[in-house]
Amino acid sequence: MDPHDAMKALAHPMRLEFLAWLKQPAQHFVAETVAWGLGVPAGQFERSGLSQSAASQHLSVLHRAGLVSTRRLGSQVLYARDEENLALLKTWLSEHL
Repeated sequence: MDPHDAMKALAHPMRLEFLAWLKQPAQHFVAETVAWGLGVPAGQFERSGLSQSAASQHLSVLHRAGLVSTRRLGSQVLYARDEENLALLKTWLSEHL
C-alpha cells in the first residue's frame, strides 16, 4: 500500500463515509448481507444516494489504494476494510506528521 495513494483515495468525503460504514457494517447495512461476515455487497452502498455505478467507482478507488479488500461470492463482489493496511497508514501518518 502506497500511503500517498491511500491519502488521495481518502480525499473524497463519500469514500471516507464508506470506510466509516464498513468499520461497523451491521449498524449501516441490511443485516442479511452482513451476517456472512465476508463483506458488504456493492449494491448496499446505494444507501448513500449514489447510483450503484458511482458507488462501485468509489469502492474501486478504495480497493486500488489498498484500503478495502474484495471477495467474490457468486455474482456479487463483497467489500470489507483492509484493517492491516489501514493500520499501516495510521502508523505512517503518525511517523510523518
